[in-house]
Amino acid sequence: MVIDTQGLSFNFGSQQVVKSLSLQVPEGSIYGFLGPNGAGKTTTIKLLLNLLKTDQGSIHIFGKELKSNRIPILSQIGSLIEQPAIYGHLSGKENLMNRALLLQVPEKRVDEMLNLVHLSNAANKKAGKYSLGMKQRLGIALALLSDPKLLILDEPTNGLDPNGIIEVRELLIRLVTQYKKTVFVSSHLLGEVERMATHVGIIDRGELLFQGSIGDLQAISQPQVQIEVDNTVDAANFLKKQGVSVSDINDDHITVPFESKTQMAEINSLLTRNNYPVYSIHKTQKDLEKLFLDITQKA
Repeated sequence: MVIDTQGLSFNFGSQQVVKSLSLQVPEGSIYGFLGPNGAGKTTTIKLLLNLLKTDQGSIHIFGKELKSNRIPILSQIGSLIEQPAIYGHLSGKENLMNRALLLQVPEKRVDEMLNLVHLSNAANKKAGKYSLGMKQRLGIALALLSDPKLLILDEPTNGLDPNGIIEVRELLIRLVTQYKKTVFVSSHLLGEVERMATHVGIIDRGELLFQGSIGDLQAISQPQVQIEVDNTVDAANFLKKQGVSVSDINDDHITVPFESKTQMAEINSLLTRNNYPVYSIHKTQKDLEKLFLDITQKA
């Protein structure tokens, strides 16, 4: 595990913001850290970056305890919290050159990073005139300048238009698949995380409600079969008389729990043979948004 926390807690005064959090982030993953605004995501990230001191619990990163190995650990982490810290009066390249001098990074890394985040053509343009998507990509380039093993990003797509969101998503996938980084990204844009994450952790009111792979998350929800048919109430009543369990009915379709492809074929045949024409029949799985609501509402 690149990140491993046990019983991590933090209070702001009398308010407990993070409650006994145990995160496990595998190497080479894109870990989507999900939760509504105010759930404790940013506070957790600040704890992971040692910007806040833990009240209780432990943080291990790269297998080492954070407090006693602060400098060697943080030197291997790149981070971006909400908005990138860039100088608007400097060009994109000048921003990177400035950071490279501070980090004592070779100058050639600057051009490599500009190329990686697709900003080479805008390298000499003032960063203050960049679009939001370009600024976010520059912020990620700044975070990657020292070639860290782990990238921690807090709401990197906040305020971006659809093109900007796609740009950041494609970049993060490329960082993991081609450059073997591990990415820990917090977000409340569930559909976006679903498109890129390999693992997710769901937090609400400071508590971790779920953690695992995307496959693990989908496995907690039984797939359904959605059947588009006329006279849905009549068709559903007919199916129930034949011993078929019906989980939902609306004006357009009937939903039944999925058991097998053979079951789907039998239901299709049963309806059509009894004068209920089937216009479509397909297996469906709850998307991340619905699963998130199921989990958080149960809590």
